[in-house]
Amino acid sequence: MNIGSSATGEGVNPIARHPNAHPALVLNADYRPLSYYPLSLWAWQDAVKAIFSERVNIVAEYDMHVSCPSFKMKLPSVISLKTYIQPNKYPAFTRFNVFLRDEFKCQYCGKEGNKDLTFDHVIPRNLGGQTTWQNIVAACSPCNFKKGGAHPKQINMWPNQTPYEPTVYELHNNGRKFPPNFLHESWMDYLYWDAELQP
Repeated sequence: MNIGSSATGEGVNPIARHPNAHPALVLNADYRPLSYYPLSLWAWQDAVKAIFSERVNIVAEYDMHVSCPSFKMKLPSVISLKTYIQPNKYPAFTRFNVFLRDEFKCQYCGKEGNKDLTFDHVIPRNLGGQTTWQNIVAACSPCNFKKGGAHPKQINMWPNQTPYEPTVYELHNNGRKFPPNFLHESWMDYLYWDAELQP
């Protein structure tokens, strides 16, 4: 199977050397991304397989094509599922989703993007605190160490926002703030069209 540029048709395109390049944005049947963070992307090979198995529609294409002796087609840049997948209303309670709810910020000092981000029990477990959405927040290592096993009242150290159970929609909105390094122009209409308009 050969891959080339529809624009020039000449030379070896970088995608041939990097087969994981040119991913396809995957939309639900309602034309919304399946997820925003991580962004729902499929490798081009998986997208092509889904097209031939008639599970998806092609919405937009790259200027690149894939070919073999029997066929030639452009690589899809955006595809939509033919069958709608009903999203869950509430996300799984995971460390990653806690960080995403808290926008990857320490909830005590407000520091962003800390590589040493951990999670903290607002009411410590040794004082009866539960491991739940309502008692867990993102915290940088220094703040977590400083708070230790103390009750927030003891050291006057409260999180910037009261922890809560987010909806999938809220996490999607937060995920829009952390786009991947690469965003193809054909994806843009499908990433932000359902965002709330500012008055």
